[in-house]
Parts: sequence; structure tokens; C-alpha cells
Amino acid sequence: MKCPFCGHLETQVVETRVSEDADFIRRRRQCSHCEKRFTTYERPEVNFPTIVKKDGRRIDYERVKLLASFNLALRKRPVSTTQIDSAIERIEEQLLNLGVREVHSSRIGELVMLELQKMDKVAYVRFASVYRSFTDVDEFKTLVDAVR
Repeated sequence: MKCPFCGHLETQVVETRVSEDADFIRRRRQCSHCEKRFTTYERPEVNFPTIVKKDGRRIDYERVKLLASFNLALRKRPVSTTQIDSAIERIEEQLLNLGVREVHSSRIGELVMLELQKMDKVAYVRFASVYRSFTDVDEFKTLVDAVR
């Protein structure tokens, strides 16, 4: 590991710790040349599939966008952030297990709806009504009746 202070290529690991949620490893290192210490973090590199939008554009997967969708649907609902994080992790795991390089945004929308349906019926109806672009009240009524 290159020292960020002097650029020397030889450093020694002084201390290693696993994060509380075991998502990354924190290492304290010391440069063998200037003897200054610095911290590095190791995380697994995961390549999510590219998202294909309805209009054909291709964008990179962003967890932040998925989180924003959940937060919007679950606004003022009694669902914990832990539940939301778990739902997102399940969706991400499914995306990785697909083993494809591209996935349509509609597939992600369906996965979100499945998770919301398990978590909170009101949030599910909120998300589905926007996601499915209801044009009249009958479509909305049909969804509400199905949730009951």
C-alpha cells in the first residue's frame, strides 16, 4: 500500500478490525519510510447489473435511488430503517443472483413492490399507484381490493 504522506510503497499493517456489521475491514498501517500512520478500508467489490430504463437509456445501479424510493413510499409509516435496509439488501442479492449484465428498471420496480407489500400495505399502495401510472380510480380501487 502506497503511503499517502511520502509515497513510499512499503507499509506495515499495525492493527486490523472488522466493522460491526462485518461489511468492511479497517486496517491501521504504518509507513516503513516516514513512520506515519494512516487508515485503509477494505470492502468487497460488487458489480451490479446496468439498469435499462423504459426509454432505453442505461444507467449504473445506485443504492441511494432505491433507498429514496422506499423512504418516499414509507414516509410517516411505522417501518424502521433496519427493515428498509434489509429489504434493499434482499433486492440487491436478487439482482446479483440474476447473473446478468443488464436488468430492466421494471424488474427492480416489481422487486420493490414485493418488499413493500410484505412491510406495509399503505406504502405498497402508494408505490404501486405511482409505479403503475394509474389513469383512473377503478385501477386504484382494484389494487386496494387486492391488498385487502
